[in-house]
Amino acid sequence: MASLRIKICGITCLEDALHAADCGADALGFVFHPASPRCVTPAQAADIIAALPPLVTTVGLFVNRPVLEIRTVAQDCGLDVIQLHGDESPADCGALIATHRRVVKAVRLRDAGSVQALAAYPATTILLDAWVAGTYGGTGQRCDWQVAAAIARRRRVILAGGLEPDNVRQAVQQVAPYGVDVSSGVERAPGRKDPRRVAAFIHNARTLME
Repeated sequence: MASLRIKICGITCLEDALHAADCGADALGFVFHPASPRCVTPAQAADIIAALPPLVTTVGLFVNRPVLEIRTVAQDCGLDVIQLHGDESPADCGALIATHRRVVKAVRLRDAGSVQALAAYPATTILLDAWVAGTYGGTGQRCDWQVAAAIARRRRVILAGGLEPDNVRQAVQQVAPYGVDVSSGVERAPGRKDPRRVAAFIHNARTLME
């Protein structure tokens, strides 16, 4: 099995960011969606990112924002990757990829149609999350791992939705994703991470790799 990538999302303060990096997180996620309790401003994210150690990938999560706005925030914050977590079109993805930004497109798995819609998107990494009416993620609900495994055999997949220290090992074994993404599953309160849960999540996720 190839090396697993681990992303801790919903970072809102430098303390949580540095702890996750020290525990071995490959990537840290910053949410720019105002409806999320984990939302940060571009200025807040830029300050945290500037203080991170080298080799930590930074990801900005956007929901239904104009391409120009995303480009501006990404440049101002020094983001390495753009994550589109709304109803963005394949054309939006293509426009961002054309500017030499790495793009992750989140898909909320609801039914077979969710899977079929993936075919229209450019060759970018797909993040699979649970479908919950009226939300764009961060619900703590699991997506269908059987469907996710089938997609992971064809596309580069990051598995999200309902992951936590106690189930991430099983998720990795069953789905064999390129990466895993966790936010609420390692929190002590919305937007603040629990250091022990972060450490346990990363340790358990990597157990199969040893």
